[in-house]
Amino acid sequence: MIAEMVKELTSLSEDDIRIILEVSSQLQLWANVSQADVFIDCLMPLKETALVIAEAHPQNGKSLYKWPVKGEIALKENEPGVFYCLQTGESVIGSRGISQENVSIQQNVIAIKNSQMQTIAALIMETDITDMVEQEKQVEMLMETTEQLGETLFQQAMTENKIPALIHEGLLIFNDQGLITFANDRAHAILREFGHRPLLLGTNVKKLCFGKFAMEQLEQHGGVLSDEFQRGNLYVQIKAVCIHRGYKIVGGILLLRDLTEMKEKDREIMIKSAVIKEIHHRVKNNLQTIASLLRLQMRRSNSLEVEKVFRESINRIMSISIIHEVLSQDGLEEVDCKEIFEYMSKGIVLSMKDQEQSIRVEVEGDTLYLNSRNASSLALIINELVQNAMNHAFQEVSIGKIQIQLKHHIDFVQISVSDNGVGFNFDPHIGGNLGLEICHTLVHEDLNGTIQFVNTGKGTKVTISFPVLDGKKEHDET
Repeated sequence: MIAEMVKELTSLSEDDIRIILEVSSQLQLWANVSQADVFIDCLMPLKETALVIAEAHPQNGKSLYKWPVKGEIALKENEPGVFYCLQTGESVIGSRGISQENVSIQQNVIAIKNSQMQTIAALIMETDITDMVEQEKQVEMLMETTEQLGETLFQQAMTENKIPALIHEGLLIFNDQGLITFANDRAHAILREFGHRPLLLGTNVKKLCFGKFAMEQLEQHGGVLSDEFQRGNLYVQIKAVCIHRGYKIVGGILLLRDLTEMKEKDREIMIKSAVIKEIHHRVKNNLQTIASLLRLQMRRSNSLEVEKVFRESINRIMSISIIHEVLSQDGLEEVDCKEIFEYMSKGIVLSMKDQEQSIRVEVEGDTLYLNSRNASSLALIINELVQNAMNHAFQEVSIGKIQIQLKHHIDFVQISVSDNGVGFNFDPHIGGNLGLEICHTLVHEDLNGTIQFVNTGKGTKVTISFPVLDGKKEHDET
């Protein structure tokens, strides 16, 4: 069918047609590999139009075309890259055009030549650039609008000398020679504090701030320049923007912003942050001192039951101490609970297991950040559950595993602590286990959550669920 169409509508020879048929047999493979629509076009006898003689579209991708275009006519004004290739024999990469279905396309065109090196057809690969073209149009329109608006504002200020009093920043306007033609009251006040002379009108901008905003400097930086300056306790930010008419600078604007108050607040925040970090550091040291004293007392005891009570109390204190240690180092309002659980649980297991036991701890799942109050409560809960597993699950087991799984959903967190020990059932209405009673109280009263104990048959699984608020509300709660 391709051969008949080419014979009828073009002036190509039998040998040329045979070459085209050989190339067309590979079109589908090229379309699939390149994920592009692929065509072969030949010039019509009058050289003013081209004929689409073969096409292939990606079988595992999206095509630009809804309907077949084989046998359709391609126009020079719509596909200039194709005609350039057909007439010169040179390849064209990245040429833009319009498809038969009026879609903006980018074409890569390669000449198909016969044995005499004559161009007989063009191999074309097309991709859709509609979104790119639309974005470029919007950017071009925005730039044009911005340029017109800037020049209108500049000319109005130059002619009428009227600038809205609502501008809180200092404003200077300069002409194409760099001479200041307008300065509002705020600009006078800021520069007066920085020691500049009261008379600004007629002053060249290069005399401001050690020549930082001289016309030559502005041109080198593309007409936009920004910097901050300090004098004593005063801080000011100056931004310069040139106004262009075409490629020529016709003037510009300097915006002056007093940063003194903002810098002072930043300094206060830094001081407060340092104080808070120091407080956390001292709390951590005090807790570790208490834990050390309890260890000394524990070593004096000959009772295994007393030693167990001391060790559990020490682990509770150290679980809170870890939170304050992280806060003292990072100075953050929230802590990474997953990292803390891993460090804390491995420490508990190491202190409680027998020498011949091999108990492994795995902490998996999502990263969880909580404020210090909730993180401390959760650390105590995890501490009690891991201690409970060590006390009950592995008494007669030499090898075991404790797994902590975190899942952070949109509005709630679910944490499970499971072991592969002998199994354990807990009834919160029956007392006797202080650690699990602590868990039950902290989950309900501090986290407003729920806790569930399940004997899986292969061990015990404890699941904790509690709601999480957005950052602002959570901080307000604390």
